[in-house]
Formats: sequence, structure tokens, C-alpha cells
Amino acid sequence: MAFDIDMIKKVYGSMAERVDKAREVVGHPLTLSEKILYSHLWDGNATTAYTRGKDYVDFAPDRIALQDATAQMALLQFMQAGKKKVAVPTTTHCDHLIQAKNGASMDLQTALNTSNEVFNFLESVSNKYGLGFWKPGAGIIHQVVLENYAFPGGMMIGTDSHTVNAGGLGMVAIGVGGADAVDVMAGMAWELKFPKLIGVRLTGKLSGWTAPIDVILK
Repeated sequence: MAFDIDMIKKVYGSMAERVDKAREVVGHPLTLSEKILYSHLWDGNATTAYTRGKDYVDFAPDRIALQDATAQMALLQFMQAGKKKVAVPTTTHCDHLIQAKNGASMDLQTALNTSNEVFNFLESVSNKYGLGFWKPGAGIIHQVVLENYAFPGGMMIGTDSHTVNAGGLGMVAIGVGGADAVDVMAGMAWELKFPKLIGVRLTGKLSGWTAPIDVILK
């Protein structure tokens, strides 16, 4: 189901209390990133002020997204976990095995001819274990996630480097390897070194025909 409103309500329902507790423990105002991180601790309310870039912390992501090239091994590993269903809302997206070369229709058909066995496997496993499935041609993973699953204050992981795109809606979204995704899918915590924070100050204004990505690339 796209846009799981019940899950989002659950996140917001506990966020205020968790942020207040974290603020007390840390002893200073929190950035948006810190509020999201501290409100997604595996053990609930914060009891420790973590050191950025040093302490390893267990988190509880809200969502997981898998792309077709990395989902194959991740799902094979999950099948060995003995679980009947994924513990966290998860989606599989068939996009990376579609090569943009000769036009949308032709490229899609080529992918269906060459990778149909992979697509069928991903669809059948997704259906069996309760994952959402986005078929070939349904969209690029990071854009589908942004339009259907990302929400302010949430935390997600994805087996794709562009997972961070969901940060555009105020979400902590981080690309991970398949093993990390499998852990969370199986109901385990996601261990991560508490992230360092980088501040960027922008001055002036954009020239014509420029966009935020131009600032990032510069």
C-alpha cells in the first residue's frame, strides 16, 4: 500500500515525547536530523547523549526500499530467515535492470526479454512475504519513494545510493547494503555510527536556469 498513513501516525504519535526526552538527555537544542535520529532509537526514549561520528547506535527505520539489482540477494537471504512476513514496510522496485538507450518502449521490452526471470522472482517473493512490488516501467525507485512513501520526520533505508533523495521531504533516508536491509526486514535493529553533522551556508541567489543540484555539484 502506498503512503502507509497508519505507520506515519504511529511515528508522529511518539515523536514529541521522544524528542523532549532526547533534548533533556543531550542538554542542548536539537537539529532536525538529531530529532529524527533520537526519535527512532531501537530502545525507545533516549537515555544517552551519543557522540557524533563515534558511538554506534541501534535504530528502528520506518521503511525499506529495494531495487531490482540488489533485491535479489537480499530477498534470498531473507527467505532463509524463517520469517513469514517482513517486519517493516518494504517495497521492491524494478528499474535498474532497464537500460535507457533506444527509447522507453523499446528499452522496457528489452529488459523484459533479458531479465524476465529476475522480475518474476522478485514479484513472487514480494507477494509471498508482504512487500510492495513496483513492476518494470512503474518508475525509478528514488522518485517513486519520494512521491509515495517519504514523509517529514521519518527514517528509511534503501539498497540504492539515491535513497537520500527522500531527504528532500525532511526524512532521514540512507542507502545501505543488502545485509543491513535484511536485518531490518527480519525484525532486527539497524546499527549505525551516529552520523556527523555538516552545516552549509548559502549566500547570494541562483542564476537563471540553475537548480539546487547545480549548487551541490559546485
